[in-house]
Amino acid sequence: MENRDRMNTWKSRLQADATPWLLEDNNPSVQYLTLTEIEGVPVSQPNVQASRNNIMKTGVIPKILAKQSPGGYWEKAEDFYIRTKYKGSVWTFIILAELMADPQDQHVQKTCEFILDWSQDRKSGGFSYRGSLKGGGYHSGIIPCLTGNMTWGLIRFGYLDDPRVRQAIDWITTYQRFDDGVSIAPQGWPYDRFEQCWGKHTCTLGVVKGLKALAEISPRRRTKSVKLFIQNASEFLLKHHVFRQSHNLDRVSKYKWTKLWFPWMWDTDVLEQLLILTRLEIRDKRMREAVDLVFSKQGKNGKWPLEDTYNGRFQVNIERKGKPSKWVTLNALRVLKKYYG
Repeated sequence: MENRDRMNTWKSRLQADATPWLLEDNNPSVQYLTLTEIEGVPVSQPNVQASRNNIMKTGVIPKILAKQSPGGYWEKAEDFYIRTKYKGSVWTFIILAELMADPQDQHVQKTCEFILDWSQDRKSGGFSYRGSLKGGGYHSGIIPCLTGNMTWGLIRFGYLDDPRVRQAIDWITTYQRFDDGVSIAPQGWPYDRFEQCWGKHTCTLGVVKGLKALAEISPRRRTKSVKLFIQNASEFLLKHHVFRQSHNLDRVSKYKWTKLWFPWMWDTDVLEQLLILTRLEIRDKRMREAVDLVFSKQGKNGKWPLEDTYNGRFQVNIERKGKPSKWVTLNALRVLKKYYG
């Protein structure tokens, strides 16, 4: 009764309840997450199991996997990041992880191994935008947001205990910075290579994707260094009130972050950051303006629109810009339930 009362409390804030729409059969990924995270149905229930199984049979994922090369990649193997943006392998890998593809599926496992073989720098554990099967990711091409995204996806696909992923986690906790307008930019590798990633003010995207990756680790599995990173990264986002400039909270950091996206790829928005923070059970007053911003975008029918997207550039289209979005609506409800529940 208490759980039902809490659900009714946060749902009473909505203009309308779009849950029945999210539970339709045409998007099994959204249906599965709605059942488990919004409705609270145990994963052992037959309807939840059926929904989970349908993810690999219906909708976007089987269409994506039908285009996969035997080696686990899309387009040309060496063009996994740049030349075929956003059709290349790292981008398609992100979509598969967001859509909850089955970690046990052989196509998914091939993609995981491809990413590790081609993009991961075997010396440091970070992930590079350039690489090869023979040499792995180039040491000079490591990008923090890419490292966070790849590590997050690999953890989601069951690779947490793989030594290569443990090395990637160590890279994040060792090298990711939280500089917020220091007088002297950091020096030495990897900071000298990409000023836009480091510089005097750390790129928020590296922080967001690194935090997203480590939030995927269950609390009981988090090491001391992971816990410290989560604390520092969360505070970095909170200090910016999610989407504002920390040194002038009257100014928005990037206007595009106030629009609601899916999937986020290398970029972010208020909704992704709130999802990560609430996943970590953080409810801070500095999140409130971002939560209110998300609330303000709900339609009278209870649905949220897809305000921006890279759709049309993926292997398979997902949703239409400007139209009601099941993914944005689901993610908004996930945040609101956690924040007000």
